[in-house]
Amino acid sequence: MTSVLDTPRTRLSGPEPSGQGPRRRLVVIGNGMAGARAVEEILARGGAGQFTITMFGDEPYGNYNRIMLSHVLSGEESDADIFLNSLSWYQDKGITLHAGVRVDRIDRFTKHVFSNDGRVTPYDILIIATGSRSHMPPMDGLYTPAGSVKPGVFAFRTIDDTRKMVAYAQHEHHRRAVVIGGGLLGLEAAYGLRSHGINVDVVHSAGHLMSAQMGPDGGAVLRRSVEALGIGVLTGSRTTAVLGSDRVTGISLRGGTDIPCDMVVVAAGIRPNVDLAVLSGLPVERAIVVDDRLRVQDEDDIYAVGECVQHRGEVYGLVAPLWEQAVVLANHVTGTDTSAMYLGSRTATKLKVAGVEVASMGLHGPELDTDEHIVFSEPSRGVFKSIVVRDNKMVGATLLGDSRKVAYLTEAYDRGLPLPEERIGLMFDFGTPDGDAGVGELSDDAQVCNCNGVSKKTLVDAVQGGCATVAGAMEATRAGKGCGSCKLLVRQVVEWAADGAVEEDPVANYYVPAIPLDKQALMAEIRKRGLRSVSAVFQALAPGGEDARSKMGLASLLKTMLAERYMDERDARFINDRVHGNIQRDGTFSVVPQMKGGVTSVQQLRRIADVAEKHNVPLIKLTGGQRIDLLGIRKEDLPQVWADLDMPSGYAYGKSFRTVKTCVGKDFCRYGTGDSTKLGIEIESRFQGIEAPGKLKLAVSGCPRNCAESLVKDVGVVAVEGGRWEIYVGGAAGAHIRKGDLLATVDDPEQVKVLAGRFMQYYREQANWLERTYAFVPRVGIEHLRGVIVDDAQGIAAQLDAAMQASVDSYVDPWLDRDDPQTPGQFRTSLPLTVLPQVPVR
Repeated sequence: MTSVLDTPRTRLSGPEPSGQGPRRRLVVIGNGMAGARAVEEILARGGAGQFTITMFGDEPYGNYNRIMLSHVLSGEESDADIFLNSLSWYQDKGITLHAGVRVDRIDRFTKHVFSNDGRVTPYDILIIATGSRSHMPPMDGLYTPAGSVKPGVFAFRTIDDTRKMVAYAQHEHHRRAVVIGGGLLGLEAAYGLRSHGINVDVVHSAGHLMSAQMGPDGGAVLRRSVEALGIGVLTGSRTTAVLGSDRVTGISLRGGTDIPCDMVVVAAGIRPNVDLAVLSGLPVERAIVVDDRLRVQDEDDIYAVGECVQHRGEVYGLVAPLWEQAVVLANHVTGTDTSAMYLGSRTATKLKVAGVEVASMGLHGPELDTDEHIVFSEPSRGVFKSIVVRDNKMVGATLLGDSRKVAYLTEAYDRGLPLPEERIGLMFDFGTPDGDAGVGELSDDAQVCNCNGVSKKTLVDAVQGGCATVAGAMEATRAGKGCGSCKLLVRQVVEWAADGAVEEDPVANYYVPAIPLDKQALMAEIRKRGLRSVSAVFQALAPGGEDARSKMGLASLLKTMLAERYMDERDARFINDRVHGNIQRDGTFSVVPQMKGGVTSVQQLRRIADVAEKHNVPLIKLTGGQRIDLLGIRKEDLPQVWADLDMPSGYAYGKSFRTVKTCVGKDFCRYGTGDSTKLGIEIESRFQGIEAPGKLKLAVSGCPRNCAESLVKDVGVVAVEGGRWEIYVGGAAGAHIRKGDLLATVDDPEQVKVLAGRFMQYYREQANWLERTYAFVPRVGIEHLRGVIVDDAQGIAAQLDAAMQASVDSYVDPWLDRDDPQTPGQFRTSLPLTVLPQVPVR
């Protein structure tokens, strides 16, 4: 059954700007980088006053930076960090986004689009931005008999693809991978998988790596750099089959060679998504054919933009052309500049591929007898430079391992600038502008950040407008907020624009924004002055007075330093810490009673069931930390729920020690070598509730099979043969994934508790506010931590132990507030100013 959601009547009934006619209906098919960017450009030209905007996206998310997926795969970024526009952005802009909904057909005669959820949506102007998809080359055994891709085979195109690859790579039995495709994406995939400890081979059909961006000589140097990372490379090889019956066990190459592996990543190029256009009768050759206005050929009201577009015979797969297309399209759609024309893009690639700086533009080598070709190669350092000159203008360049001249060369390539007579100066600083001077010679409209289309002038204007720091200019312009490859150039432009007066962002070194001190200096001042409360610290040390952003960090630090001598002030706490529960989206709270080591009893289960029934708890959920979560508790009911449970808090909120996950250990498990349950309970009993810069999740596994996932916890303990225990620190398996580093191997559980507590105390004293251990440990280095924690190289071990003991001794179950609230309004319901979204009852 279908339904028309946006009829002419609703079209005319929406709010209209004063003095203007009814808004037209703009429908955008595709919520990727091109579609969302086109809408941003339209909004920037007053499009919100002209159109009601509806967008459709196949993926159930907002808009994210696809370029950064390789960073998510390698663990350098979390998937949450790469979103450009969250779902709330669309709501704020008045855009109706149908996320996770696919458009199946366009009726261009009646001007409707039909989507797979039954909607029929009319349009006045339609933009197609369906992007592209991964190309799966023909191979035997690629698909199951049911038609799905064989388990263990991955494309590398979406955030879901990336998440699945990370999860698969983390599996202990998956040790070998093959990446099919040695281009940009394939090398990034290989590098990302290698960072998870996977043995990776890259199979590339061409004779050298990145054959689309560079010639054989550059490819040879790149191969040497890639192999130095421990990645195997097979060029001139074509995969003919994926082996394995129900999952991947290897691949076969042309010629009969087999390579065993547990996973296969296909990065063999992309193909424009044109099925919708073909089905709807639109002109499609290599992609959807558009004119210089980005209008689909022979269609007055349908535009297309991005990787699904063929313009003058060219199809682009880089970001910069998409941005340029979006500007022209927006000018026409809004009527801002109907003379705007898109005449094609001169593509330049500037990336860090598998840890190697790569820049490529234009020709890879000479085409004519009269072309000059300047080449410098230093394979031992991984440096290769190639420049092609025709008629005294640069028509191509490849830079590998040294990108200091990229800004100047890109400008020379884009603008056809006259070149110095001594060509060597194009590569080195012999008479031509060096890196800094080259920035000064860039034209105002030279694009510094290709991802976000930020020009030199925009950055200069930001600096002249008062952004005196690099971070401030980046925040104001979005430069460097894409793939990040331009950050060095952004810094150079900002420094040049500030004429040497660029300032370091001082707040970056402060523990909290309001107090101009780093953590150690702040702690020293607190001790020196005998400060015991957040307000006292503000009064003594904050030049601008109290600052809400700084309160939580200060409260945590003071409690860590002072234990029972800390003077608590309720307004310094976040709501979760004030009422000892985790606030949910509808304003209710979750209640997680403590179950030490994940162990419970019949009596506890019975009480939890009784409480859930008595208070009509809408959802009972097992947590990832082996606890039971009662969700949907009203704030005013919290004290009674706690009283009925008669159990301590499980700390499923706040920045503090939370849980110790355990496996069953040697008493029940056939493989167990240590009593993990007993040790987990002892650790949780000792450190329950201690404050920290970030939450602390621990685990104890009874054998190296790691059923408690100890290797990806802030502190993880694993029993090994001989009654010994390994202690890992700095692991994570949330938004960020990292295997912990081995801190020490000890002989008995008591040593585990001592070293775990000493590490946590050092982390509490040294880490930045909100810095989790997965960031802290690599920042300070595991060797340094071993020296301090295990070898007592700094002579502070006893001091750390004593400080931790003081915190342990000051523990009080926060749920005892039920008997004596800290303030009269602690559990009083406050009416929300806006209606909160309701959580569904299951």
